[in-house]
Amino acid sequence: MPTPRRRGLNPKVPERPPPLPQVIAELWELVVAYFKQETLAPLQQLVRVVALGLAGALLLGFGVVCVTVGGLRLLQEETGSTFTGNWSWAPYAIMTVVLILGGALTWKIGTRKRPRREIHPV
Repeated sequence: MPTPRRRGLNPKVPERPPPLPQVIAELWELVVAYFKQETLAPLQQLVRVVALGLAGALLLGFGVVCVTVGGLRLLQEETGSTFTGNWSWAPYAIMTVVLILGGALTWKIGTRKRPRREIHPV
């Protein structure tokens, strides 16, 4: 059977509190750890999410530009003499309308009301 731990020579005398500089140092370490946990970690996560969002937006924008230029070249080259002379502006108008409709559809899908999901406590 292990012997109970004694608090010095006389168990009836309470332990002395640690010295004030030690308490201040421990408090400072606790405040710094709390600051890192509650501010720096979420901030790093936020920066990562924003960076990925910007990269995705740039790639998506580049893709839209490439598809638009491809569609414009398709209308200009593969339609024969349909869009020549006074109708040379039509491929540009068609692609402008397609871009506006695509943007409106994207906006509509992105801003629609979604039903709220209930969060059930565990």
